[in-house]
Amino acid sequence: MDIRAAEFFLYALLSCIFPFFVHSQCSKNPVVFTFGDSNTDTGAYFDKPSGRLCDGRLTVDFLCESLNSTYLTPYLEPLKANFRYGVNFAFAGAATTPKSKPFSLDIQLLQFIHFRTRSPELIEKGYKNLVGEEDFKDALYLIDIGENDLAGSFEYLSYEQVIDKIPSMVDEIGNAVQVLYEHGGRNFWIHNTGPVGCLPRELSIYKQKNREFDEQGCLKPLNDAAKEFNQQLNARTEELRIVLEDSNIVYVDIYSIKYDLFASAATYGFENPLMACCGHGGAPFNYNRNITCGKEGHSVCEDGSKYISWDGVHYTEAANSIVASKILSTDYSTPQIEFNFFCNN
Repeated sequence: MDIRAAEFFLYALLSCIFPFFVHSQCSKNPVVFTFGDSNTDTGAYFDKPSGRLCDGRLTVDFLCESLNSTYLTPYLEPLKANFRYGVNFAFAGAATTPKSKPFSLDIQLLQFIHFRTRSPELIEKGYKNLVGEEDFKDALYLIDIGENDLAGSFEYLSYEQVIDKIPSMVDEIGNAVQVLYEHGGRNFWIHNTGPVGCLPRELSIYKQKNREFDEQGCLKPLNDAAKEFNQQLNARTEELRIVLEDSNIVYVDIYSIKYDLFASAATYGFENPLMACCGHGGAPFNYNRNITCGKEGHSVCEDGSKYISWDGVHYTEAANSIVASKILSTDYSTPQIEFNFFCNN
């Protein structure tokens, strides 16, 4: 293990065990609103069957721990909802487009606007565990979406057609930032999309259709499309920094963080990097779209900490902890500012 890898490993370990020690806390109540897909959808609590598509914590859970705040309550949580630290509007299966898809990004924005209107009103009437007027301006607005758009498009479109769709996907994210800005948001944290071509699900589906693999065994066309998406998203964030006065917009290179998990799997202690922990079919991918994780006939590996992929689409807690630690390092952020900047202004 080289020195740089050893530092990352130690950083990730400390982040898991002593998250509040590793990262400074906030000087005021941290409020975070998240928008996205199943990579961010917290569903319910993870120590029992829940809406989290993972064997434990998601990346956003570790980020919340770094702020010394509670895990974010999903907007649709029916009982004992606590929105004092923000709201998670992310929803499994969500995409930027089409707008008719359930809980796509535009629907999540409508839910936010409703919450934005009602929360201060209810606080005035004595309700608790909600977000006040000033908190909306000081809050962090985190967006992590686009993976489903790309993966879904490859099921029925050619590579060229997928590339042609990317501007419309990026437009939806850019429009979302502008809508949130118009409703008082000033602090934005935008994740680009990960290496879709390294996911066991995609490898299982496309292995017969496309034999263009990179040196890690990932599908090159899918990853090239993700890179193009990310390049356009980065350009859009640069434009938004100019247009939206007094805003703070941080762009995070999630692709590089996650691709390194596959490229340096052994360094991080991972085995079979392209194989799902929970699934069916065994090597090389342990993914069967008819017997997915949780369905009758699936099996689960003995030690999820040795796997990058939990169910062929989503990452394990072990992988998420490393992703979070690298996000918190600021090495992959533009500009390079601490994650807790919004609650220490």
